[in-house]
Amino acid sequence: MRTDLFTDEHELFRESVRGFVEREVAPHVEEWEKVGRIDPKLWRTAGEQGLLGLGVPEEYGGGGTADYRFRCVIMEELARVGAASVNVALGGFDDLIGPYLVDLGTEEQKRRWLPGLCSGVKGAAIAMTEPGAGSDLRGIRTTAVRDGDDWILNGSKTFITGGSRADVIIVVARTDPDAGARGFTLLVVEGDMPGFTRGRALDKLGQRAEDVSELFFDDVRVPATHVLGTEGGGFGHLMERLPKERLSIAYYGLAAGEAALRWTIDYTKERHAFGKPVAEFQNSKFVLAEMATELDVTRAYLDRSVLALNAGELSAVDAAQAKWWATELQQRVINRCLQLHGGYGYMREYPIARAFVDARVQTIYGGTTEIMKEIVGRDLVK
Repeated sequence: MRTDLFTDEHELFRESVRGFVEREVAPHVEEWEKVGRIDPKLWRTAGEQGLLGLGVPEEYGGGGTADYRFRCVIMEELARVGAASVNVALGGFDDLIGPYLVDLGTEEQKRRWLPGLCSGVKGAAIAMTEPGAGSDLRGIRTTAVRDGDDWILNGSKTFITGGSRADVIIVVARTDPDAGARGFTLLVVEGDMPGFTRGRALDKLGQRAEDVSELFFDDVRVPATHVLGTEGGGFGHLMERLPKERLSIAYYGLAAGEAALRWTIDYTKERHAFGKPVAEFQNSKFVLAEMATELDVTRAYLDRSVLALNAGELSAVDAAQAKWWATELQQRVINRCLQLHGGYGYMREYPIARAFVDARVQTIYGGTTEIMKEIVGRDLVK
């Protein structure tokens, strides 16, 4: 069941996005998954199509729209062809890095970094997670010490999406060990700064085409002009922007679940067992009905959440509810869809198999399901 979330303008944009996906993404997904990397040319092509930096003002090379529904269209079209890796690769800028630079950057910072990122000429990453600090960001040990007009940055980060090709990296560092949550600052590291090195590309279960890397900082001298936002305000800056990231993960989870259901309906109508299509068995119809209903109910909540984000009214609790529910539903739906594919569902040549492994990380990154429930529960009993 479609809702009235999208207007004619969004559907016109969808036609352009679908053409891009069918030409530049769908024919290459399998190869990119095998080699473990997306062709770097994709970012430039996406930039030329105006698919990067949708929310970045036009004067910095972006699309100049604050309407998140355009990004939702891109997620749906990528989910339709099972391109989860590409969604993470392209969405990392629009859902994560872009908002930080637009909201917190100085005029000089915006002009220095945004045009190259919106064009796809440069790549970006945000480095929060460390070997000993995942969902608990207060456990971050990467430090930055002031030295004249610079900060001296030391530490390491892991599980950094886009780390191997990033020219601009927003690093969360502890700048005052005695200030608690107010002791963190965001520093922008450029890829050619002495002392910055990239570690190995990590071997992941799913989303294999998108690189996830280790990053190391050994006495990296970062100019004070590269502080993003306010000194000591890093933790607050992160908390303010996490709802958008979590909604994006939730929305892709919904889109991926809807795509899996469509694939499965088509498959069970064509696949025969005991003399009739699998779709005609009562159990098949019941399972399909249950999944369709859960997805429709979830879409109603997420559509409302997208409109709340557009209006600047999406709360951290609303985003946490959306994130844990939609990603857990994604797991259930894709698991049941794979079951209805039978043995063929276990073969990677079928998109449901790749969707199965790609989905698993959805309940982990951006804050685990358990952390999301903690946020919601804490709000209920405060």
